[in-house]
Amino acid sequence: MSVHYERLSHLDKSFLALETRALHFHVGAIAIFDSGSFAKDDGGIDIDLLRDFVECKLHLVPRYRQRLAWVPIEGRPVWVDDEFFNIEHHIRNIALPRPGSDEQLKQIAGRLMSQQLDRSKPLWEIVVVEGLDDGRFAFVAKFHHAMIDGVSGMDLMAMLMSPMPTTDFAQGPTFEPREIPNGTELLVRETTRRISGAISSLQGLRELADDAAEMTNVMTKRLRAIGASLNSGWLAPTGSTPINGPVTPDRRVDWLSTPLEDIKEVKNLLGGTVNDAIVATVAGGVRRFLIERRGVDGDTLDQTEFRAMVPVSVRGRDQRLTLGNQIAMWLVELPIAEPDPVKRHALVVEETNQLKETNQALGAATLVQISAGAPTTLVSLGGRLAANATPFNPFNMTVTNVPGPQFPLYLYDAKLLKTYPLVPLWDTHGVGVALFSYDGFVDWGVNGDWDLMPDIEDFAADLRAAFEELLSAARGEILVRDT
Repeated sequence: MSVHYERLSHLDKSFLALETRALHFHVGAIAIFDSGSFAKDDGGIDIDLLRDFVECKLHLVPRYRQRLAWVPIEGRPVWVDDEFFNIEHHIRNIALPRPGSDEQLKQIAGRLMSQQLDRSKPLWEIVVVEGLDDGRFAFVAKFHHAMIDGVSGMDLMAMLMSPMPTTDFAQGPTFEPREIPNGTELLVRETTRRISGAISSLQGLRELADDAAEMTNVMTKRLRAIGASLNSGWLAPTGSTPINGPVTPDRRVDWLSTPLEDIKEVKNLLGGTVNDAIVATVAGGVRRFLIERRGVDGDTLDQTEFRAMVPVSVRGRDQRLTLGNQIAMWLVELPIAEPDPVKRHALVVEETNQLKETNQALGAATLVQISAGAPTTLVSLGGRLAANATPFNPFNMTVTNVPGPQFPLYLYDAKLLKTYPLVPLWDTHGVGVALFSYDGFVDWGVNGDWDLMPDIEDFAADLRAAFEELLSAARGEILVRDT
């Protein structure tokens, strides 16, 4: 049997390198289900049935049975099969005193999001929380950003979910881990690969003459996109606010839901996209929170630049159901100084249109590709320097929106009721917002630092109030007033 391993992309390696004791680069989600056939007579959940059902799907996503290994000397991480894989290490259960509440679930989710994944095992876990009221149970799921991005995560969720309830499933094939190369083999194979790559590049120079014109056009397009991306703020520090500061390892979690048709109504009345309405809502929520909860003078907000990093998927249709990150990042300046929700929305639409016109997703993706040859040690060093350089940060928070199916899904025969995604916090970021649209609603997951956001429920309430204000203003039902 030949040895097998898979290299991590540069972006995937970066998410490992950036992780510190206080910065956790796992993405998360709280998925709430009715109990279906998982319900036991004593009111609990049949965890063994649930594990069997999940395990029967894992052959479709081999990464979930792979762990990290490291190339000697250069320290480059690779994926190898976990010869000791045990599903019980990755799917565990916690029981709340019945009837458990959503507030208790939020506390458990915050505690679990505060704990980093074990790098000696495949980088994912699902904690099943049973005992919720109305016979519900929940997944608190974590997946390291090095192995998954939001869009591929939704594709993978589809493997466990079905549009129809079922109580039938077949056991998957027996897992037979492929042989793992030892340290010497890894070093020799990676050195050989780099030499072969260099030779191939030299041979490719002979074909440049025929493709020179096309290459010039492509490179010109990419260089312009790179310039626009850099000029959007990546090289300049953003402003500082009371929700930005040194983060701790501990997290708080909250959530809310918004009818998708209401967000689409804003889009239809004011123009732009669903994502524009969401970003404008976040801008309004941040404004409210800073003024009403942190005592910031609203008249001074025009002196504070506040940027959101908005991930944009560059995953092609032919890359669905594949792991690894295929994302680029927009920097969007949130107009938190503008008190008028309609004008705030218009400013967001104007900026995102400019980002599209200048192709900044391509620029950001190209920068990642250009830096892909950097040695892992330099990536790690650079990442840690960036993480520790608290006076410099190009954005204040992350806002990410992942579209999902607009019909019910089932895990076995347990109906998925809600899914609240959670985005990792970067250094100095007190809060991050992630959204998932499902079955007529947009579910907002709010992940906050324990110290910077002790009143995270107020931030979630301000997001809700900001959207209601925007919707009412779009309908022309209220006079816009300054917060």
